[in-house]
Amino acid sequence: MKRILVAEDERSIRDFIVINLKRNGFDVVEAENGEEALRQYQNYGGKFDIALLDIMMPVIDGLEVCKRLRKQSSTLGILMLSAKTQEMDKVTGLLVGADDYVTKPFSPGELMARIDAIYRRVNLNRSYEEKSSEKSNQIQLGEFSLNLRSRTLVKNGETIELTQVEFQIIEFFFSHPNVALERSEILNHVWGDLYYGDEKVVDVNIRRLRMKVEDDPSSPQHLTTIWGVGYKWLV
Repeated sequence: MKRILVAEDERSIRDFIVINLKRNGFDVVEAENGEEALRQYQNYGGKFDIALLDIMMPVIDGLEVCKRLRKQSSTLGILMLSAKTQEMDKVTGLLVGADDYVTKPFSPGELMARIDAIYRRVNLNRSYEEKSSEKSNQIQLGEFSLNLRSRTLVKNGETIELTQVEFQIIEFFFSHPNVALERSEILNHVWGDLYYGDEKVVDVNIRRLRMKVEDDPSSPQHLTTIWGVGYKWLV
């Protein structure tokens, strides 16, 4: 059973979301504020595929919930709900570990497309983890080693914690070293060609990755920007 945590304080919006999720085969656990969302996560032993979090929630807001959940799980899919006026909060949500965001108002089709894309990534990650005891497939680029079985990145012997989205981006770059990749290529590879959002989600995740892999994120030596095109991983 696909299980999702839905944290939204507006009852009418939450009911709308829950109805559509159940129609698409999800087991839904509801929460009306951030504190309850964290409690429900613990009550179920963290056994969720996805968490859908409204940014503006009482008691504990969605950004803080996202941050806490990401610390507990690198594989949990996290989708943020935001208003059009919360542009900076969207970026912050991605930086603290969200996989994607949906702007209100949204259609059932858009919501389910985003959720289905995240669920596919969650399942892909699990399938790799189940095979992690088998012979590892490694990509070695300089001081970096990417293990495609255990889904881990190591730099100079130190493991770098990555979310599933970050891993997919790094894997794409490692499969195409020294090649300029367009934002649209990265977006289609990681989020799918049916993705409703814009390319900004790529830029924010690149910023987040640089903070993890670069010695000086403000002057990247590996994950470089190709102006007017996209990004390149330099070896």
